[in-house]
Amino acid sequence: MSSWLLRATAAAVVVTGLASGAQAAELRIALSSEPTAIDPHFHNLSPNNQISLHIFDPLVKQDEQQNLMPGLAVSWEPLDELTWEFRLREGVTWHDGEPFTAADVAFTLERAPDVPNSPSSFAAYINQITGVEIVDDYTIRLTTDTPFPLMATNLSTFGIIAAHVAGDATTEDFNAGTAAIGTGPYKFVEFVPGDRIVLEANPDYWDGAEPWDRVIFRPISSSASRVAALLSGDVDVIEEVPTADIAQLRENEQLTVASAASNRVIYLHIDSDRDETPHITAKDGSAIENPLKDQRVREALSIAINRDAIVERVMEGIAVAAGQLLPNGFQGTSDNLPPPAYDPERAQALLEEAGYGDGFRVTLHGPNDRYINDADVAQAVAQMWSRIGLDVSLDTMPRSVYFGRASALEFSTMLVGWGAGTGETSSPLVNLLATYDRDRGRGTANRGRFSNAEMDALLDEALATVDDAARNALLAEASEVAMREVGLIPLHFEVSSWGLRNGLDYVGRADQYTLAMGVRPSE
Repeated sequence: MSSWLLRATAAAVVVTGLASGAQAAELRIALSSEPTAIDPHFHNLSPNNQISLHIFDPLVKQDEQQNLMPGLAVSWEPLDELTWEFRLREGVTWHDGEPFTAADVAFTLERAPDVPNSPSSFAAYINQITGVEIVDDYTIRLTTDTPFPLMATNLSTFGIIAAHVAGDATTEDFNAGTAAIGTGPYKFVEFVPGDRIVLEANPDYWDGAEPWDRVIFRPISSSASRVAALLSGDVDVIEEVPTADIAQLRENEQLTVASAASNRVIYLHIDSDRDETPHITAKDGSAIENPLKDQRVREALSIAINRDAIVERVMEGIAVAAGQLLPNGFQGTSDNLPPPAYDPERAQALLEEAGYGDGFRVTLHGPNDRYINDADVAQAVAQMWSRIGLDVSLDTMPRSVYFGRASALEFSTMLVGWGAGTGETSSPLVNLLATYDRDRGRGTANRGRFSNAEMDALLDEALATVDDAARNALLAEASEVAMREVGLIPLHFEVSSWGLRNGLDYVGRADQYTLAMGVRPSE
């Protein structure tokens, strides 16, 4: 690991020079991607989840390194292998003054897995729960059919909503604010898609008052425009500082940059399921059987990618090449999965062996406003694939269009990213690679519909294993199976950077969230 990354991982706070004790009533934050909804359960997507945390508290919180902390639950413990008891925080009120109780938790657990039209739900984190018992207003017991050691971890990924206002609320009701009543540090004021999200401080917040009376989030998808807004003073904080601008911003005495290594893997989903896939043909345009069903073709596509070149040239050295779903050191990762070596000759040989020596036509799809340098990364991959004899077209589009089409399985190969909300490997395995099963909440973001019975069995065993070391070993083994079969193609892990005006500090987060709660005036 480079010395730069070690510094980014260990320290995410950069102190700037505002006079001690100075505060500002309003904080303006530029987002690279805006949420698709205020509804905290509609879409398991980082832009949604980070806004949700301002309004809706989870039962269990996560710190900047995704360590668990008490939230609306003050404690939790297993009563036996199939039963967990959560003690809830007393004296908490909703933004409308009504008391928070166990009934709200029970209501949330019923609603969250099955929000209509959800592009990616939280079902995978909840569906193991088969029984909910309200013991009293501040005690709730959750039962499962099999041991569920990650109960508290999974319940840290989404917010609790108020049963008395959200009983039959739609996602549109949350977006309009009528159902957006939480217990969080900020209250909903306004959501104008494409323009702004406005929040105001909750003066009665159970965990202490915030220094900002008002927070305004502005979506600015253009990296250059975000930097310009920071330089001009139009905003106080920006996320996803362009890699090419980081050095320059660090030299500006009026600004500072906070950085942190993230758990977000940028990867390619590949349609390994259908006999015919919509964006692959023979070179003459005629229909062919889907070559991505052949593991040799998938491996060829993977080793045709020079990950080191993407990291150094496209990402300006501010990323880490990936061979699995989380960086080494996170729970459940394998020591046996280095980034695949770049080997275009071997890739061509594998295509020949699989019967595709003449190549084929393929369109690679991707977003152009969601991940760091996403369109440029996709372009680099397309160029590398063309060097092994494929005719490659590239089609990138705004995320507002892209994710709906990707979830509708319109693409054959696609660039996507995943940040592990739980901070461990079961999150990407369950969501991205487990055999698709809507009822079980498995494979909810498995847009390539990869399916492997051996990996599924290892994952099932891991999720029912109470011993941490044994569970992590099983998750690592499941990862090895999925990577051996090239269920998806990992490219790199993002390193996140935030730009701030002089006088502000920010603690960078492994989950990449941009939270007003983490922005503080310098002392």
